[in-house]
Amino acid sequence: MKNQLQDFPLDIKISFHKIIEEYRHLLEDEQSSISKEYMVKVLDYVSSFPKLEEGIDDPNDLNKYKDVIKILLDELFPKILTKNEIKAASLPFHNLFFNTSARFKKILENAGDDFELSMRNLDEDMYYIYGCILILNHHYGYKIDFSRPLYYDIPDETGILKHYRVALNADFVDIEKGENAVDITEDDVDLLIQNIDDVDFWKEKFPPLSWTFKGFIISNLTDVTVDDAISDLKTTLLHKESSDEEELLKFQEIFQSIYRLPDIRVGFTVFNQERMVFERMNDRDAFSFILNDKKENKCVDSVCDETFKKIIEEQNYFSITNVERYAKETDNNLLSQNLLKNNVMSCILAPIAVENNVWGILELVSYRKNELNSINAIKLDDILPYIVTSVERNRSEFENKVKAVIQSECTSIHPSVLWIFDREAKQFIKDLNQDGLASFKDIAFKDVYPLYGQIDIVGSSDARNSAIQDDLMHQLEEIEHIIDMAYQIENMPIYDQVRFRITDFKEDLQDTLNASSEQRVFNLLQKEVNPLMQHLSGQSDELKRLVDNYQKQLNPETGIIYNHRKNYDDTVQRINRTMARLLDKKQVEAQKIYPHYFERYKTDGVDHNIYIGASLTNNKPFNEVYLYNLRLWQLATMCEMENKFYQLQTNTPIQLDAASLILVFNSTLSIRYRMDEKKFDVDGTYNARYEIIKKRIDKAFIKNTEERITQKGKISIVYSQTSDEREYLRYIKYLQIKQYLGDEVELLELEDVQGVIGLKAIRVNILYHPDENAFDKAITYDGLIDYLR
Repeated sequence: MKNQLQDFPLDIKISFHKIIEEYRHLLEDEQSSISKEYMVKVLDYVSSFPKLEEGIDDPNDLNKYKDVIKILLDELFPKILTKNEIKAASLPFHNLFFNTSARFKKILENAGDDFELSMRNLDEDMYYIYGCILILNHHYGYKIDFSRPLYYDIPDETGILKHYRVALNADFVDIEKGENAVDITEDDVDLLIQNIDDVDFWKEKFPPLSWTFKGFIISNLTDVTVDDAISDLKTTLLHKESSDEEELLKFQEIFQSIYRLPDIRVGFTVFNQERMVFERMNDRDAFSFILNDKKENKCVDSVCDETFKKIIEEQNYFSITNVERYAKETDNNLLSQNLLKNNVMSCILAPIAVENNVWGILELVSYRKNELNSINAIKLDDILPYIVTSVERNRSEFENKVKAVIQSECTSIHPSVLWIFDREAKQFIKDLNQDGLASFKDIAFKDVYPLYGQIDIVGSSDARNSAIQDDLMHQLEEIEHIIDMAYQIENMPIYDQVRFRITDFKEDLQDTLNASSEQRVFNLLQKEVNPLMQHLSGQSDELKRLVDNYQKQLNPETGIIYNHRKNYDDTVQRINRTMARLLDKKQVEAQKIYPHYFERYKTDGVDHNIYIGASLTNNKPFNEVYLYNLRLWQLATMCEMENKFYQLQTNTPIQLDAASLILVFNSTLSIRYRMDEKKFDVDGTYNARYEIIKKRIDKAFIKNTEERITQKGKISIVYSQTSDEREYLRYIKYLQIKQYLGDEVELLELEDVQGVIGLKAIRVNILYHPDENAFDKAITYDGLIDYLR
């Protein structure tokens, strides 16, 4: 830091001339002989030290005059209050104190030798400017209000940071003009107060050391640790920029200051009234001392009846001053067990309640008995209202998030078009309030361009049927093995008959799987196999072991083995979930291109619809450049989704293939929100052609062949106009350079689809990047399959 005494507008002379003058005035009017004699002696003694009145230039010389200063300031610093008051003589806006009270001296000693006193939130420039304002007010008679709370933050002997508000008394000060002082005009003042941040301008008008400060200031400090901690608590609760972990640490520091306990810890437990359980906070670092390592637990098993009644029913604080004693008195319930596991010896449990509903429990714990008790629990009266308000706000925010998720996942009202729903809803309420009659206006958007894309699992029906077939065959083989073992123990014709039926079913399944195959096997199990299994399990230990092992493999709901199907379903669900998340994430970026309507849905793969146009936005100009950008984004995103599709399969139970398709529709169309279906759909007979193409295009064949347009390892772009072909060939060339697409580009004509003729397609191979962290390593589909094997 700069030398504050040198880089300051005031040349400081520490002088006691004003208090000496005050003594002289008092002496003239004093009637008491005792007081009069005392003042005479003080003035006589002080006269031996002329520097005290003339002014001391070097603060280091104060030590020479320590005793006489003490006597001179005795009236201002009464000895009888020295252990109570936090007080000292000081210099303006400088952390230099002398003639400190005993309590102030003790506070500084406890802070440690390496502690450096500094005023909170006051930088070097503001020190300078405050000195200038002091001159304007004191010498020129202005009344510029620069008062603000001033604080010192000083740690105590336990390390707790304590906060002290500073009150300054400048009754014993004179400010005089120096040789280098600049005359200040009214215009100067107007400019100065408009430029509080321009310290150079202030220094121009008040050069360093150009004015003389003669006197001293009295600083009175007040311990406001609790008030300041509550203020910090409010700030912490209001602002959410910090992480949950940082917020928790801040909470602990605040409660440590309030309770003056350096190792107090804070926890929180959610109370679920509907299920009558205690729960951890979702996605939070806050620890629950009630639950310890459990995610949730029944209330009746967690705390004793008295504790539950006090906190939940009566909504009062519950304090445990001695946890060991509490454990014995409550037969060592879960609460006491968990407190002891965490070495907690005393605690306060405080309900957080809104409108008489308890939402959670604030936990304050200490590692020493009796430190937290019913007496100091009262301190929470000043704190809990702010926490309750914050919890209420957070709960409201959480409920809004839930509604947002429901809207996102369960309805088709995309955020990009919420503005028109919001407008119509307000009009609906306005009409309803006026005459009790209201109807929600139809919502439609005209002249919008559609974009459609899909990434489907190739042969998903065959893969699922194969999984069903494998499971049924495996189950029949298991039953067959058990019956063969039973036949060796007990030669009964019924075993032979059931075995014959199983062999017959196996032969049918090997040939084909039809719609009735699974039901026929199910009927066989219910009527013939299951009763037999109950009998067999009692025939021998070995048979019981085999039957038990067989029954463990059964799905409890269907009674059928579900291994291969589960592998298939789990893989498909994981792929779809990941594809949808990736598309949603990329969609956020796409909205920045131009706001547009977007919807996606999961089948055996992920399909998406996009509509873009001026009518979809709230007065935002539209240009076809935005459409071209979005088409390029779509093509690149589909390539990335294909890559993610296969990257996932390095650790899935089965391997599946994908085929991607984009439909280019050159004309604009209209879409309307169907109130009955709660979704957007194309509007009008002509526009319905687009929906027909969408539904049938992935089944289309290349002209004069029996080859489908969609193929694994490739992306197909279906279109009808030559201009679309030229446009997408440009995109393909760009994405080939970016190593999204390969060199195998096919221009194809499609067989006529029912009701649709003249469609063409570009088909191009996709480049894959097995290592998502090494994008420069691109391989073709064949190379990818070798990699996955």
